[in-house]
Amino acid sequence: MDSRASYFYFAFHKAATTAGYLGLLLLTWRLIDGKAMWQVSAGSTFLSAAWLILTRLKMYHLLQTYFDVFSRLEIVVPMGLGVVLSVVALMTPSGRELHATAVLEIIIWGLLFGIFWRNKSRYEKRGYGPVPKGTWISPPASVFKPGDLILTSGNVARRLRESVGHAAAVVQDPGGALFAISSHMDRGCTLEPIEDVLQETRHGYYIVLELAHQIPDSELPKMYELAMEMVKENRDWSSARNVTWHKFVVALPVPQSWKDFLLKVYRCTGYDWLGMLFGRLPPHRWTCIGAALELYHRMGIKTNPYGTGLLGFGTSLLDPIMPVRFLADPAFRLLTKDDIPASLAPFVFE
Repeated sequence: MDSRASYFYFAFHKAATTAGYLGLLLLTWRLIDGKAMWQVSAGSTFLSAAWLILTRLKMYHLLQTYFDVFSRLEIVVPMGLGVVLSVVALMTPSGRELHATAVLEIIIWGLLFGIFWRNKSRYEKRGYGPVPKGTWISPPASVFKPGDLILTSGNVARRLRESVGHAAAVVQDPGGALFAISSHMDRGCTLEPIEDVLQETRHGYYIVLELAHQIPDSELPKMYELAMEMVKENRDWSSARNVTWHKFVVALPVPQSWKDFLLKVYRCTGYDWLGMLFGRLPPHRWTCIGAALELYHRMGIKTNPYGTGLLGFGTSLLDPIMPVRFLADPAFRLLTKDDIPASLAPFVFE
């Protein structure tokens, strides 16, 4: 399947499942609200079955992306709701057929919960969320390769209840030194020595994803040049925005103290603040993972579709590009303890 066909399949699948979720939520609410045009027992049985079918269809994918909090919620919430609906149907006076169906639903929900619980054993909690067992935590910079994606813990991970919340992509300069491109809330897009990036994680940890297909040596200078171009684009854009903002504030018919306050409280850093809510990749400004993804795309590296939005067709609505989701991207491979060289094994204690 080519990339265009793959994108449309992904978009259609996401749109269909989102529509299914919204429709079931509406029907469930109408039943609870007493406005559904069917008997309580029959309606509860039907809705539990519908939630069961939709959850089962997505179960394999959701188990593969267990480390994403939204994937866990997409299993746990329908599961809890479905069991409640089946119990309601079972306790409501009705025919034996509906009661038997409700019992069967509860049994199947129990089986799905068992699968979900067994899948949980494949992961271990790290920080505020799970990572696959055997993950190599905080490998040394000596094993990094150009194109690697570093995912780190920190305040964003804590707020999202995820294992990682910040990202940086590794690039190599013509002299062989490693740098990392990212975007920060206070600085915008940056290209920093790898040692500085790792120093920022000294109170936490990081994990590393390497590209499934390594970048040829002949392409490494191009990658570094693209990273430099991105940093310059971001700085030029933020500088122009700050000039425009300064002119606007100066022209306001308000006291100078107010102008000083406005200039103090707002300064464009080049960070894409809206990108924290919307999975977009606008020109010249990015979130941390957005900067890494933009660089990969400029290099022609294909990744999973991101930021397609609730309905799947490029709306980006409430669909932020979260770093943890890259653990399920086939374009990357997670570094595990099996990748630890024999020379480093005595120094790895996890």
